[in-house]
Amino acid sequence: MHVREIYRRLRTAGVQAGDSEDLRLKKEVLLFACGLMIAASAIWLALYWGLRISLSASLPIGFQLASAATLLYYLYTLNFEVFRAVQLGLWLFVPFVVQWSIGNFVSASGVTLWALLAPVGAVLLYSARESMPWMFAYVFLMLVTGYVDYELAIMPPRPPIVPLSTSVAFFALNFAATSLIVYALLRYAFVERERSRVRLEEAQAQSERLLLNILPAPIAERLKRSESSIADGFENVTVMFADIVGFTRLAGVMAPAEIFALLNRLFSRFDDLTERSGVEKIKTIGDAYMVAGGLGRGTAGYTRAIAELALALHDTVTREFSVEGMQLKLRVGIATGPVVAGVVGTRKFIYDLWGDTVNLASRITDECPVGAIQLDEATRVRLRDFFELQPPRTLELRGKGHTRVYLLTAPRSTA
Repeated sequence: MHVREIYRRLRTAGVQAGDSEDLRLKKEVLLFACGLMIAASAIWLALYWGLRISLSASLPIGFQLASAATLLYYLYTLNFEVFRAVQLGLWLFVPFVVQWSIGNFVSASGVTLWALLAPVGAVLLYSARESMPWMFAYVFLMLVTGYVDYELAIMPPRPPIVPLSTSVAFFALNFAATSLIVYALLRYAFVERERSRVRLEEAQAQSERLLLNILPAPIAERLKRSESSIADGFENVTVMFADIVGFTRLAGVMAPAEIFALLNRLFSRFDDLTERSGVEKIKTIGDAYMVAGGLGRGTAGYTRAIAELALALHDTVTREFSVEGMQLKLRVGIATGPVVAGVVGTRKFIYDLWGDTVNLASRITDECPVGAIQLDEATRVRLRDFFELQPPRTLELRGKGHTRVYLLTAPRSTA
C-alpha cells in the first residue's frame, strides 16, 4: 500500500464512507488515545533510563513498539476490532507488569493506576455492558497485586530499587498524568459527540427541508409518525393547472440542456410565487404546473389566493420569459370541489390529488384560450366579488358534457 494512503488513513483515523457516526467517533477516540499513550510511555522511558532501571525501561519501549505495530496493522487492514482489543489489552496489563518488575505499590509509585485507562477506554470504545469485563479484570489484577504486595511486606525488607523521594515524585506524576489522560479522553469524546449531534441535526434539518419540498407540512408530519396509509377526502378544494402554450414545439427546436434550464428557471419562479401565496404546489407534469388550496392549511381565502397566483404567473411569464424572440404564454384552468388526497408509493412517493374536480380543472385548462385564466361555476361563485369576470360560455367537455366556464381578467378595484 502506498505511504500516502497510510498517511491519509492516519489523518482520518481510518474512518470509511459507510461508517456510522458512533463508529467514526470510536475510531477517532482510539487513535487519539493511542497517540497519548505512546507519548506518555516515551516520557516514562526517558525517566526510567535516567534512573538506570534497565528492566523497567525495556517495558515502556516494548509497549511503544507493540502499540505502534498494532497501529500500523490497523492502518493497513482497517481491522478496528483487533486494533481496539489489543490496545486495551496493552493498557490493562503493561502497568501491572511494570509494577511487578519494580516491586510493590510504593516502589512502583502506583503505576498500576494507568491500567484504569482500559475500563475507561472500554466504556468509550465498546459500550457500557461490554466494558464490564475490562473493569472486572482491572479489579481482579489490582486485588492480586495487593495480595502479593502484602506477602512481600511481611517478608524481610530489601533495599528499595527506587529511592523514596523518587517514588513520591512518581506517585504525583502517575496520578496527575493518568487523571489528565482520562480527562482528555472524556473531553475529546464528548466534544466529538457534540459535533456529531450537530452534524446529525443539520442532516435531519436538510432531510426535513427535502421532505417539505415533496410533501405539504401536515402530511410530512404524519409520514414521520409512520402512518402506513395517508389518504384524506376534502369537500372544497380549489385546483389550478398552469400549462405552457406550445412547449412541445419549442422542445423540438431546443437542446435538452436549454429545455431543462428554461423549465428549471420558470418553475423555480412559480415555486417562489406559490410559497408566498400560502397554497400548495402539488407537482409538475411535463410542462404543466399543478397547485391546490384548501388541503388543511394556508389562508382561509385560498380560492382567492390561487386566482391572484394565476394572475402573478401570467405576469411573470410575460415579463421574464421568452425563447428566440417568442414570448411564452400560459393557459390556466381553475376548478373547485371535492377531491381525494394522499401519498402514493413507499419509496419515491408523491402527494397527489384525484377526483372529478382535478379532471375538470385539467380539461378546463386544455380548452382555455391562450394567455387566459378559465374558471368553473363553483370557483366563480367564490371569486365574483373580488375579480372581473367575462360572461359565461359553455364548453362540451369529455366526460362532463355541457359545462359553463368563465374567464377571469383582473381584480376588482372596488373589492
